[in-house]
Amino acid sequence: MIGTLINVVTILIGSLVGVLLGTRISSKLRETIIAGLGLFTFGYGLLSFINTANPLIPLGGLLIGAVLGECWKIEEGLAKAGIFLRKHFTNIAGEGYAGSGFLEGFITASLVFVIGPIAILGSIQDGLTGNIELLTIKAILDGFASIAFASTFGIGVAFSALSILIYQGMISLLAGFFSNFMSTPMMTEMTAVGGLILMAIAISSLLEIKKIRTGSYLPALIITPLLVFIIERFFGGI
Repeated sequence: MIGTLINVVTILIGSLVGVLLGTRISSKLRETIIAGLGLFTFGYGLLSFINTANPLIPLGGLLIGAVLGECWKIEEGLAKAGIFLRKHFTNIAGEGYAGSGFLEGFITASLVFVIGPIAILGSIQDGLTGNIELLTIKAILDGFASIAFASTFGIGVAFSALSILIYQGMISLLAGFFSNFMSTPMMTEMTAVGGLILMAIAISSLLEIKKIRTGSYLPALIITPLLVFIIERFFGGI
């Protein structure tokens, strides 16, 4: 939960800075900073993958996970979830608030911060191993995004921190429950495949080099440790 709390704090700080600075933040500055964070994210993902004991395991987990992700249409499901949440919040607020800056800021920021592989991956890592590095990276990304959103929509962006607290906190707590059943090799290879997904996020969303359906790879976070379990059980180890 510590990683999620850091994420909440950076969103609140970023929102406050955005409200105070308003439109004085140039788009070029935002783009340059995000690109720098993208380079760092790619490098961090590469370091995570290098720790693998057998590269074929995260490769198998990634490919099988991709097949399952496409069959289950996870990428489309994430998009539909975003549309559903937007409509749901708008209906609750009522027609009079549908176009308000406060509500639009809350909805937009919540969807950007919640609907994405890095939120799930980081929360699982935090819950399983207590490693908050990935959520700290996300916290920095969300902090800068909060500045941009709040400069446009206002203080409503800050309240998206509540969405983060509930969503990521629940995932971390659930992952913590399953940590008792995970061996060290299973966690290592899951971290390795997570590094590959992280590099895909950097290439697709932050550096915008090539559009990658990163959501479809999420099943790899389950498939990879399962492959390790099977190998350990029937072949004695990896």
